[in-house]
Amino acid sequence: MSPFLTQLIPAGNCACHSSTTFECSSCVKPQSAALEHNAFPGWEYQYGRDDKNLGLAEDQCAVAFPGLFEDLHRALDYWTQVGKFTSATLDSYGVVHGVTKAIIYDGQLYVLATKSKAQDHRRKVIATLSSIHRAIAAFPDRHSLPNIEFLFSIEDKAEDVASDGLPIWVLARKAREESVWLMPDFGFGVWDNIIDDSNNEIGPYDEVVEKAMEVEEGLSFDDKQPKLVWRGKLSFAPKLRRALLDQSRGQDCSDVKELNWDAKQNYLPLETTASTSLLHTSKACRSVLVLHALQYIQHHHYLLVSSGPLQNYVEVKRDFSDLSAKMSNMLDHPAKAEKIADNSVKTFRERYLTPAAEACYWRALWRAYAQASEPADPWRLEADGTRTKRGLRYEMFLLMSSEDMLDFAVR
Repeated sequence: MSPFLTQLIPAGNCACHSSTTFECSSCVKPQSAALEHNAFPGWEYQYGRDDKNLGLAEDQCAVAFPGLFEDLHRALDYWTQVGKFTSATLDSYGVVHGVTKAIIYDGQLYVLATKSKAQDHRRKVIATLSSIHRAIAAFPDRHSLPNIEFLFSIEDKAEDVASDGLPIWVLARKAREESVWLMPDFGFGVWDNIIDDSNNEIGPYDEVVEKAMEVEEGLSFDDKQPKLVWRGKLSFAPKLRRALLDQSRGQDCSDVKELNWDAKQNYLPLETTASTSLLHTSKACRSVLVLHALQYIQHHHYLLVSSGPLQNYVEVKRDFSDLSAKMSNMLDHPAKAEKIADNSVKTFRERYLTPAAEACYWRALWRAYAQASEPADPWRLEADGTRTKRGLRYEMFLLMSSEDMLDFAVR
């Protein structure tokens, strides 16, 4: 069973030197439809009715998910001050491995170019494109969506694919990376984990949530094991992860171990444990999430609350020096721990990480991005006066061979 304190996520690819806290605790409080010019007066979000509705109207999205769009407001403010970017800005960037260039035009998705290092990259690109297409197709008035041309990266770090100043869509950003736009992780659509040619299926995110709920069905919070659980490779962020091992060593409540992929040592079954390198997947479970002070921002991080009545996770220092004290506090106050776990479920699993929230965020991204850029043109004017379509429809792109997808560009 998913343990009591299962979700400790060390630094991953974090490499900067200072942590940044992004909270929007007021956003997670219940909010009525009090928008100016709201087309749905009195409407309120209901879990069980609206969480899988990918076609919510813009006003409904604003009412249902206050605080989810904070980073889009930030990015739009940045580009409003700097000045709009044009297609020439994007054309000046040579698409590199991990990056895709695409267009949304008249409610259709077109792929212009994409490069992948290997099949893992390609699958992430497909998962991202699928999520975008799903958010388009589910919207009743898809032709009213803005016409935009954009770049997105499936790499962990923006700096791996682009220099500062490029309006690229990324999975996470540092606080100083102000020009980028945050997009939902590809794992919100669908994901697998192929190791040694074996597909360790993770599946669509809504199925991940369903599996977690099935495991937890009929169990009280007291039924869970009072353990701090983590698995990971020390070669990845070694300083942080060794600090975690050092600080947790010898503690009765600790189940923190190094993962050895080659020897298949210290594995944990995904079916019964929520420990994962993906923060949003950890939030699928009714457990207490323990995070070191974060240095990268993802689109839903503004909803993390580290203290107060709405607390939905436990924050520890990056050197884990306060880990023992934080653990003791949770173990000595199980009612508090249960409240934190319940807050996490209500905030993330039942609201901000639902399929409806993801689709709302995608469309809010497109609308904000359109305000900072010029309208996309899917046609290229040739020297002889004829027009050539610049992109390949998403549906046609899916029919290409996997090898052709690795390095694709419309000529």
